[in-house]
Amino acid sequence: MKTYKRLVNLLFIGALITFSGCKLTKPVQQASRIVTPETFAGQTDSTGIGAIQWKSFFKDTQLTALIDTALQNNLDLKMAVQRIEMARSNIMLSQGALLPSLSGEISGGGRKFGDYTMDGVGNYDTNFSDNIDNDRRLPAPFLPDYFVGLRSSWEIDIWGKLKTQKKAAYTRFLATEKARHAIKTSLIAQVAQHYYELLALDSELSIIKKNIALQDSAVQTVKIQKEGGRANELAVKQFEAQLLNTKSLEIEILQKITEAENNLNLLLGRFPQTIARGSASGQQLPEQIQAGIPTNMLKRRPDVQQAQLEMLAYYSDQQAAQLAFLPSLNITAMLGFNAFKSNLLFSPGSIAYNALGGLTAPLVNRKALKAVQKRAEASSLEAYYAYNKSILTGFQEVSTSLKKLDNSRKISDFKKQEVDVLQQTVTTSKDLFLTGYATYLEVITAQRSVLEAELNLTNVQKEQFLALITLYRSLGGGWE
Repeated sequence: MKTYKRLVNLLFIGALITFSGCKLTKPVQQASRIVTPETFAGQTDSTGIGAIQWKSFFKDTQLTALIDTALQNNLDLKMAVQRIEMARSNIMLSQGALLPSLSGEISGGGRKFGDYTMDGVGNYDTNFSDNIDNDRRLPAPFLPDYFVGLRSSWEIDIWGKLKTQKKAAYTRFLATEKARHAIKTSLIAQVAQHYYELLALDSELSIIKKNIALQDSAVQTVKIQKEGGRANELAVKQFEAQLLNTKSLEIEILQKITEAENNLNLLLGRFPQTIARGSASGQQLPEQIQAGIPTNMLKRRPDVQQAQLEMLAYYSDQQAAQLAFLPSLNITAMLGFNAFKSNLLFSPGSIAYNALGGLTAPLVNRKALKAVQKRAEASSLEAYYAYNKSILTGFQEVSTSLKKLDNSRKISDFKKQEVDVLQQTVTTSKDLFLTGYATYLEVITAQRSVLEAELNLTNVQKEQFLALITLYRSLGGGWE
């Protein structure tokens, strides 16, 4: 009757475990993905500039040489490679968890049992038995214990928990590779941006030097006018003050050039030095700039792919945390030589072995497992939101860059017209001043206005190239 009851209890426990196991092994419900638009605003072509390799996209050979140097020497990129290796080691760790562990052991120790304990009395009484010889006689009162052999343990993955952890590790490894691609695209974009900023600064320096020469000529002219009685000392000082202000702008630009060169050298992984570069006049924007379709952008952007892989990895973590509530099957084994006398350790009679298998399951105080599960659920949901945010960020960057390119073209056309008009006013005001039909203040205003307009035009042209670079990076270009 007692045996029957024990059998019923065991069957009930087994059925309960099986039922809970079927429930816990079901995949975790994952949130639905964000729905993206089918096209970018105003874009109908399916191909985009993101598919162009960076060596073909950037036409300036000096720029491509700088990018190639950065890809070889940049420290952020090298650190990303090491993070990939760390993720690869996590895969090896998860693979090892699926296999039995085997370790060699050499140990020695001993203990003294109390005289009034079961072991103490048993050991004392054993030595008086006629069934043992001198080799089997127990040392007293201290009982040594020597072991040389192998020990093994193995958790059999009956529910797929360890495989799920391995899947998470592998997915994270893929995510680190995408992270390296993201750093690469960002690095290429940063090098190109610093390069075009340097070209713009060179152009600004050339404009300022030209205006210094123009203003210096105006100073000499007004001095002659003063000697002839057609101008006064106030006019001379005003022209000289304007010239000094423009010369100070030249020093500011030279400092900005130094800072830009040093920032670029840092990306190249080298000490400060002069950057070999072309000229702003030799740079041309493409006639047609296409963004392609959003699907291609999502496939190419490394940060979106990284966010998706991390989301899948956290999903696997969530599944593994759920499976941790199920019983685990563990097998332990031992084979070796075990004796209480060192001179008998390697005798045939000292060979010892055992094997033990059992199911273990958490029943009481499962708060730690529940905490891990809650954390995995929160991390999985956070990764899901991060994935959606990366998609929204990609669309925002592409849309902003496309609009900026279009608007900066229009602004550039107006600025060119403004510069042409103001350059004419400089010549006209000078002629009128010499003939007495314009004041020196009108000449100074004309010179100041043309300088500001030319600098603004240079800045607008720089912003066009920066917007193009941002669009190229936003479409996932540059990581091949």
